[in-house]
Amino acid sequence: MDSYTLRSKPIPFNTDFDVIVVGGGPAGCTAAAAAAREGARTLLIEATGSLGGMGTSGLVPAWCPFSDKQKIVYRGLAEKVFETLKAQMPHVRPDALDWVPIEPEKLKRVYDDLVTEAGASVLFLTTLADVERDEDGNVTAIVVLNKGGLQAFRANVYVDCTGDGDVAAWAGAEYEKGDETTGELQPATHCFVLGNVDDYAYLNGPKLHAENPDSPIHEAFRSGDYPGIPDTHLCNNQIAPQAVGFNAGHLWGVDNTDTFTVSQAMMEGRRMAEAYRDMLADVHPAAFGNAFVMSTGTLIGTRESRRIIGDYILTAEDYIERRSFTDEICRNSYFLDIHGNKKEQQSGTGSSLAITLYGPGESHGIPYRCLTPKGLRNVLVAGRSISCDRQVLGSVRVMPVCLAMGEAAGLAAALASKQAESDVHAVDIAELRRRLKEEGAYLPDAAVESEVHAGE
Repeated sequence: MDSYTLRSKPIPFNTDFDVIVVGGGPAGCTAAAAAAREGARTLLIEATGSLGGMGTSGLVPAWCPFSDKQKIVYRGLAEKVFETLKAQMPHVRPDALDWVPIEPEKLKRVYDDLVTEAGASVLFLTTLADVERDEDGNVTAIVVLNKGGLQAFRANVYVDCTGDGDVAAWAGAEYEKGDETTGELQPATHCFVLGNVDDYAYLNGPKLHAENPDSPIHEAFRSGDYPGIPDTHLCNNQIAPQAVGFNAGHLWGVDNTDTFTVSQAMMEGRRMAEAYRDMLADVHPAAFGNAFVMSTGTLIGTRESRRIIGDYILTAEDYIERRSFTDEICRNSYFLDIHGNKKEQQSGTGSSLAITLYGPGESHGIPYRCLTPKGLRNVLVAGRSISCDRQVLGSVRVMPVCLAMGEAAGLAAALASKQAESDVHAVDIAELRRRLKEEGAYLPDAAVESEVHAGE
C-alpha cells in the first residue's frame, strides 16, 4: 500500500484529565465510573452516540450469566448495572440471574447515569486516530477525531477499553490475534430485533434455540430452502412487549481491525436478519407471521480481536484448574464459549477448543497482571483484549466479566494517576483489592489462600 505523509500542523491539546478511558462499552463505562468515583478527573471517549457497546448499539439480547449457579459473582458496579436495568423490565423476574434479557434503550440510560453521576465526562462520536509515546513506555498523548477535527488529549493514565486493544497496540504493545497458525478468528454475529411478534405464541411455542433438538431451525437449515441462513445458531429473548432480540447466525472472515471486512459483514448481516424473519414467519407463523425487522445492530458482534500481552497471560489451564491469584481483581465463572469455523458450526459440532462447563459454585480468578501491558507504563487494558490465550478468551470476553474488569481497571488507573510516575505496574495491589471489596466486589479471601503461582 502506498503511504501518505501528513503535513505538520498544530491541533488543540487538552490536558485537563487525570484518567482517559477509550471505549464506552461495559468495561469502559465501569472503568470511567470507578476512576471518577476515586476523585480522578476522568474522560470517557466513545466512537458511537451511546454507551454500552454490544448490550446497546450491538443489540445483544441477553446478559450472559451473572451467577456461578449459586450466587452472583460479578458484583460491585457490574451488579449495579444489572439490577438497575432489570428493575425497569417488568416481564423479568426479580430473582433472575442468568440469561436475563436486555432492553437496549433502557440500558443506554443506565450507563449514562452510572458514568455521569460518578463525575466522569463523556465525549461521544469521537474516534481514536493516533497514539504518541516516549522511549520509556509512557503514552504522552492520544489523538482523536470528531466534528471538531483532530484533537490531542493527555492524561496521567489511559484505560484501553476499545475491545481491540487499539490504544495499547498503537502504542507499541505486543499482542496476539486469532489462531496461532492460520490467524483465523471466531465468527462474528450481527444481532437484530423483530417487532410485532405475538407474545403468547412466542412464549408458548417451540424453543427456538439450537440446543433444542426439536427447534424448527434444524429442519429449516437442513432443507436448503433458506440460503440466507448460514447455520443453526439462534439465541433469542423477549426484550420488550412484542419485541424479540436475536443473536443468530455467523459471519466468517470478519476482522474488527479491518474496517473493510466489518463493512461487508454489516451489509450481509442486515440481509441475514431479513432471511431469519422470513424463515420464522414460515415455520412459526403464529408468533412471527406479522413480524418485521425493527432494528439491526449499529455494531457488529465481534467475538475475537487483539489480545494484548501483559505481565501475565491467563490460560486455559488456569481455567481448568479453577486457579486463584493473590492479585486477582474479579472472579469469572462463564464457560469457554468458543464459536468454531464454518465447517464446525454448520455441522453442529461447535468448536474443537470448547471445554466442559463449571459446576455450581466454581470460578477462577483474573489477576491484575492481565490488565497491565508489557512495555507500557501508564496504560491499562480491560475487556476482551486482556492478556489471555485464545481458549480462555472464549470465557472472559462477555459483558458481565468485562464490567467487573473495567471497575478494577478504573480504580487502578485512579490510584496510579496519583503516583509521580503513574506506573500501572506499581499499583498497591492490597489497596486495590481493599477498595474493590469496599465497593462490593466478589473477592473471597479463601481464594487467595489457594494461590498457585502468584509470583509468575
